[in-house]
Order: sequence, then C-alpha cells, then structure tokens
Amino acid sequence: MGYESQILFTLDTICPWTYLAKRRLARALEQIPSDAPASFSLKYLPYQLYPEASQEGEGKYEWYKRSKYGDSEEKMKMYTTLMSAYGTTEGIDYKFGGTVANTLPAHRTIQHYQEAKGSETAEKIVSSLYKQYFEEERHPSSQETLLRAATEAGVPEGEAKAFLEDEDEGLMDVKMQIREQVGNGVDSVPYIVIEGKRRDLTLVGCKEVDEYVKALHQIIKESG
Repeated sequence: MGYESQILFTLDTICPWTYLAKRRLARALEQIPSDAPASFSLKYLPYQLYPEASQEGEGKYEWYKRSKYGDSEEKMKMYTTLMSAYGTTEGIDYKFGGTVANTLPAHRTIQHYQEAKGSETAEKIVSSLYKQYFEEERHPSSQETLLRAATEAGVPEGEAKAFLEDEDEGLMDVKMQIREQVGNGVDSVPYIVIEGKRRDLTLVGCKEVDEYVKALHQIIKESG
C-alpha cells in the first residue's frame, strides 16, 4: 500500500478562481499514473470571502463592479473578458449576472455530505454549485440551488429536503471550521495544502495545471 496524501482545498463557492483551480487540479490529478507510489484524495474546507453578505443578496455584476473595481465599467469589462478567456480553456462558461449572497448554507451542505457520504458526493455537490452559480446565474445558496446540488450528487430528494429545512444542523460545526481556517492564516482562496510524508506543500491562489502537477510529483517523490 503506497502513501495516501490528502489534498485540503479551501474554497468559497462564489469565488471564480476556486472554480478554475478545481478544474486545473482535476486535470493535474489525471496526469498521475494509477500505479504511482502515492495516491491522492480531496477534502473541501470552507471559507467565506464576504461573511457580511446577506442571504437575500444583491446583483452580482453591479456588486463586483462597485466593490472590486471602483464602479469602473472599463475595469469590469477587462475582468469579465479575462475570466471568460480563462474559463473557456477549462470548459467553464462564466456568466456575470445573477445574485451574490451569503455562502454559509452552501458550506453547511458541502460539509454535511462530505462527512456523511464521503468525498465523491461532496465533489459532485461542489461541481453543481459552481456550475449553477457561475454558468447558470443561479443564487449561490438558496434552498432550490442546494437541493438541486444534493440530488444531482445522488442524495435522495426527501433526505436532502429534511437536511436543508433544519437550518441548525451542522451550522456551528461549519462556523467553527471557517474560524479555524482564518486561525490557520487563510485570508484568500483558493488555498490548497497537499499533505506529504515529509512535508506539506501549500499553493495559494489559482495556479497553472503544470504547477499542480509539479507539486503532486514532489509529494510522490518524497513519499518513498
């Protein structure tokens, strides 16, 4: 049995760079031979870029333009052009309308099912949340969005509805996890830690596929 490395991927479901990083990391992992002396599993950790955001939310485009680009339409256009180009290379059709809102309910859902049903279910939920928010302009954490993500991941609809309606279940746990991330020095996402036998490798920000491949091979090399 080879070394089993866990990849700790800290994200927020309204950060476009974490969607890009997720796709690039997946491509990197596909390049690791199945008979490599180390294997990798993914675990998602929660972080909120905008914890003060309301659950109701506000218009995504105007919010980005105001909070990130000083209400400059020119700068906003540069951003959307850049992100669209990056997205196209990874099969992501970024759209910039819709609503930006508090992501705590989304994190609660991811963490609950990651714990209850495992990494594969969590992976499918995260993929659905990203696609709904960034490509279909849906609310990032409405009951409708979360229910669809859970059922697309194979969770029975009745079970998912019961969990989503009990808004306290797992809430304190996920708030504590977010505080832990802040305590660990995380102040931006994506924040990826690849656990190694000799040392962990930390990659902050969205990297190119080659950089993820290099880091994975380094962990494999040091696993002997």
